[in-house]
Amino acid sequence: MALTIREAIRDDAATLLGFIRELAIYEKAEHEVAATVETIEASIFGRNSVTQALICERDGEPVGMAIWFFSYSTWQAKNGLYLEDLYVTPTARGLGAGKAMLKRLAEIALENGCGRFEWSVLDWNEPAIHVYEAIGAEPMSEWIRYRLSGEALKNFAES
Repeated sequence: MALTIREAIRDDAATLLGFIRELAIYEKAEHEVAATVETIEASIFGRNSVTQALICERDGEPVGMAIWFFSYSTWQAKNGLYLEDLYVTPTARGLGAGKAMLKRLAEIALENGCGRFEWSVLDWNEPAIHVYEAIGAEPMSEWIRYRLSGEALKNFAES
């Protein structure tokens, strides 16, 4: 059983969408997935994309993904790496795929002079939290994440 991590390419759009749907089901939010193969091709692999993705393969078969982008820290005056989503299919959990993708992202962050590598996790996702704590990540309990989306975003922008 060999795990490999590689950069995703346009031909991986359907695979990424499959993983996104599986993740949404796991997070009890399948109804929120509006992504399509075409929107993934445009948003991750399009000309003006700021987003990148990794694919984890076991013996040549995709078993996971990481979708990420560079953020910015004004206090550090450095880029950071923000992991939007990390997913490993259930049959490959426990094999080190998630940790391998996190390690590769940490390497990418250092290769690009990033001062931080950050992500969010649902408070009930104990398996993921255990992995994150095992690699030395710390929760940022003093920060509360806010979001404007959908009608609230539209209404605010138009007000």
